[in-house]
Amino acid sequence: MKIRLLAWLALWSGAQALAAGPTPLGLPDMKRPPAAWAALGEALFFERGLSVNGTLSCAMCHLPEQGFTSNELRTSVGMEGVSLRRNAPTLWNVGYQRSLFHDGRANTLEQQALMPLLHPDEMANPNVPALVARAARLPGYAALFKSAFGDVRPSAQRIALALAAYQRTLLAGDSAFDRWYYGGDAQAMTAQARRGFEVFRERGCIRCHPVDARGTTFSDHGFHNVGTAWRSAQRRSQDVTVHLVPGLSARLDPHELARIGVLDEPDQGRFEVTGRRRDLRAFRTPTLRNVARTAPYMHDGSFDTLEQVIDHYAAGGSPDDPAQDPSIQPFTISADDRQSLVSFLQALTSKTAPERPQEYR
Repeated sequence: MKIRLLAWLALWSGAQALAAGPTPLGLPDMKRPPAAWAALGEALFFERGLSVNGTLSCAMCHLPEQGFTSNELRTSVGMEGVSLRRNAPTLWNVGYQRSLFHDGRANTLEQQALMPLLHPDEMANPNVPALVARAARLPGYAALFKSAFGDVRPSAQRIALALAAYQRTLLAGDSAFDRWYYGGDAQAMTAQARRGFEVFRERGCIRCHPVDARGTTFSDHGFHNVGTAWRSAQRRSQDVTVHLVPGLSARLDPHELARIGVLDEPDQGRFEVTGRRRDLRAFRTPTLRNVARTAPYMHDGSFDTLEQVIDHYAAGGSPDDPAQDPSIQPFTISADDRQSLVSFLQALTSKTAPERPQEYR
């Protein structure tokens, strides 16, 4: 197994046929994947036939037209309608991530790629051989595997390499901010957004979402407890208003909710991976690129708008959480500065976001 893994990594490091297109303005340089690998990975990304019952694909949780997440759902829906625990993170610029998933349990895109395919609540393949056999039965893929790897036969490594290669092509840069900050175009960003960038720095947002001289993903790649999981846990003990039909709502307590649905499971974040107390309820710092298009926010999708996120931080997160990162402190922000900060975040939207290919619609 170790020899096969080393050969797999050597294949990736030695491949130099790159996917087309320059790195967008504002992003760090990246080694681009082989185009044939990315083409196969794109097809697999939209392929429902990879799931155990042929109903789910990667793209059904990471919709390209919705910022490679799902704007309608707080958390994803998995196999046979099961409600998953976490929000589907955007895949924009995911190739720059140093760890994957909200809790960082995968270290590479290749490692991550197979996990949803094998998870019983996601695409539910019982094991790797079953997944490979399923891929081998898919019609029309022989030519894609042949073009990518010189062999028509799928394997776990080839599936993972292809999916990872496609995801490395999902680059979002060249935003208004990039043209202003990196491109030197003084008119590219509005005065309000420029003021928002000042607020972003003044309020300490830049500590976890740094801006580097040669390009940035707006993430420190770290894990922080910002009080969201604690807040959500407290809300689970409160009554909620459920909208039944337009104009008609009902107030339900937690016991009533438990009779008609499944309550959210506790989420300890990075702690579940490391077992270290310092990681309790800590989650990976997300990118801010295209953030205006990737609602809802936080690991559990518990905030619907950027304004709600700002208000959470302005309130100091969840001060009652004993494990919250001490750098999360309350601050005062005026209505004008709040709107300016939103304008800055909106200015991080890429002007050239790839659309979902017509053949997969």
